[in-house]
Amino acid sequence: DVVESQEHYKSRWRSIWIMYLTMFLSSVGFSIVIMSVWPYLQKIDPTADASFLGWIIASYSIGQMVASPLFGLWSNYRPRREPLVISTAISVAANCLYAYVHVPHSHNKYYMLTARALVGFGAGNVAVVRSYIAGATSLMERTSAMANTSACQAVGFILGPVFQTCFTLIGEEGVTWKFLCLQLNMYTAPVLFGALLGVINIILIFAIFREHRVDDTGRQYKSINSDGEGSDVLDQNTEGSIDHIAVVALNVLFFVILFVFAVFETIATPLTMDMYSWTRKEAVFYNGIILSMIGIESVIVFMVVKTLSKKTGERAILHAGLLIVVVGFFILLPWGKKLPNIQWQEIKNNSIPRTAPSEMLAPFWSLPELQLPSNHTAEPVGCPVTQSWCLNTPMIYLAQYISSDVLIGLGYPVCNVMSYTLYSKVLGPKPQGVYMGWLTASGSGARILGPVFVSQIYTHLGPRWAFSLICGVVVVSLLLLEIVYKRLIAFSVRYGRMQE
Repeated sequence: DVVESQEHYKSRWRSIWIMYLTMFLSSVGFSIVIMSVWPYLQKIDPTADASFLGWIIASYSIGQMVASPLFGLWSNYRPRREPLVISTAISVAANCLYAYVHVPHSHNKYYMLTARALVGFGAGNVAVVRSYIAGATSLMERTSAMANTSACQAVGFILGPVFQTCFTLIGEEGVTWKFLCLQLNMYTAPVLFGALLGVINIILIFAIFREHRVDDTGRQYKSINSDGEGSDVLDQNTEGSIDHIAVVALNVLFFVILFVFAVFETIATPLTMDMYSWTRKEAVFYNGIILSMIGIESVIVFMVVKTLSKKTGERAILHAGLLIVVVGFFILLPWGKKLPNIQWQEIKNNSIPRTAPSEMLAPFWSLPELQLPSNHTAEPVGCPVTQSWCLNTPMIYLAQYISSDVLIGLGYPVCNVMSYTLYSKVLGPKPQGVYMGWLTASGSGARILGPVFVSQIYTHLGPRWAFSLICGVVVVSLLLLEIVYKRLIAFSVRYGRMQE
């Protein structure tokens, strides 16, 4: 029997490629301004401090966490083009608002907070994208499509800062168009470029995107999202209930995966400054290179797992990915006898600047410039004595740190794509919008809580406690995976319609 016509196949994959583009633009919208948020905030509102910067960074994830289930619910009952266009339009409007936050005479920081929260709200369409791809692919195509989606997201995170760097050539002053009240400079040009990409995305959604649904074997069928396109459709047998234990377990596992990676991103700068006596400039530069390499490594891994999963299955790869992550954090535990350099001289001279823990532990891309006393000629480096653990905790050698980076950069993308793939297969032919929304929301919540967790534990107890607890969390997640291992099977396999 002919499963689908060539015309339908081409139309289906054109639509999936539009979803890849939407995912890419969503991640670019997050990362394209990350390096410039702090200097722009200082420029438009001198009353803003580092703690408020933390809220601005977190507002994106908060907005996405709120919006994901809402857009997912919308996509369950209406053509997906509607939430996709509206969410992208919200992101475009939010980027334009960000470009104008300098105009009001007061409370500028709150306008910036609102703009970033709305960009995150628009990025809630990630749930719609993944639910569409899950419904528009057969079981054989699912892992590859989910890996491509995650790869597009990763490339967006990598290229966002690259675009930002290119726009720095415009300079801080740039060009002012008084009739539009617009300053086109290194801070506003990136978001306006993001808005332009969003407009292009909306046009492509209208011009190319079509609703398609196929069953697990690849046969076309009609769903509630159909807007009348396509006629040769089959009714899909959706009898049977979703295994909610497997659904909850995968949400927990996904939360852990995003949580530990958020911790890893957040701890990179303060850890290297404490252990290797790097200045802030050195820490930003070197960790920027390291995170870029991890991003490239992740894209390669996404491509490899597409082939590997066909031989071993998604569950085994997810298990291996979690093991790699726990080994990566275990390597970070301090084992030697050599202590890190302490900022003794600065303490004796009473010239060490007081830095709040929230500022010290901000992600590397959000660190403000360190304000040194006028009689100080160099930035104090080493482990601050205000962190009492510096006096008795062995240093983490650079080889440990680099090895851990490589392993976590390998394990995280594996866990990310496998959890999404298994989740979509467990849900089966049921509408997946709301479920994908909850999965996206759990990931956003993890990205909010991860930095809070590490800022408290690392500052007060040190790396030994912080990384030991992370290892414990991942080990518990491995035990959870073992418990539900046999339940993480495709809906059609569970009800005997297909063989695993």
